[in-house]
Amino acid sequence: MKTTALEFINEPHKAITLMGMSGIGKTTLASKLPKTNWFHYSGDYRIGTKYLEEPILDNIKERAMEVPFLRTLLKTDSIYISSNITVDNLDPISSFLGKIGAPSKEGLTLKEFSKRQELHKSAEINAMKDVPEFIEKSRRIYGYDHFINDAGGSICELIDSEAMDALVDHTVILYIEENDEVRQTLIERSKNHPKPLYYNHDFLVNHLEIYKQETDGDHESMDPDEFVRWIFPRLLDYRKTKYQAIAKQHGYTVQASDIMNVNSENQLIDLVAKAIESE
Repeated sequence: MKTTALEFINEPHKAITLMGMSGIGKTTLASKLPKTNWFHYSGDYRIGTKYLEEPILDNIKERAMEVPFLRTLLKTDSIYISSNITVDNLDPISSFLGKIGAPSKEGLTLKEFSKRQELHKSAEINAMKDVPEFIEKSRRIYGYDHFINDAGGSICELIDSEAMDALVDHTVILYIEENDEVRQTLIERSKNHPKPLYYNHDFLVNHLEIYKQETDGDHESMDPDEFVRWIFPRLLDYRKTKYQAIAKQHGYTVQASDIMNVNSENQLIDLVAKAIESE
């Protein structure tokens, strides 16, 4: 929502959506706020424990069934499998999302990868549509004054959706923008630890073709990690344009370098107020 700096400062029940790339510092920032006053809503946690819970467990069980010892125990109900997703440990979601590439290198086929991408997109839409309900419940049931929505990096793909409308109507959207130094840090992190990511379908198809032309390989034989390393800088630039458009129309922008220096509730409120004033 658009507001004025004074209105934001005086608002007794603040609600903020953090928007930016994975690794930019959204979860770290949310974790610095007083847990007695701020309800920390993790979009990824909601996705993993509500909307993708069953597909995640099915994926784990399928892999477990490949091990004869575990298969026997599972089929006789001698053991059960569950995921231990927390705000700080979202690995089960990443392992389900997977990476496209050669199956011999733990990659997924384009068909299976696309299926999981669509499941994630649907889950993220539902998780963001839940935000207004959780704002209300966090106040009514738990007595929290304020609410912070720690949204996933692919939230920029929800433009012109009911989910984005819900965020615009009920929260102040704060885009955390990376400078060149932070951008390079994110790229280096991706090179060292390439992680599963969500891609817009058209963006993925177009870049698979570009990658094929540049490397003479295709999605059936390519190394999954090498593809992530190659596409990540391009994904950064692609998403930045979308983040900026959302922030310009519906929210405000702060720099990741400034977010790193926020260590208290008052510092965050001051930073947001200054961002609003600078519009």
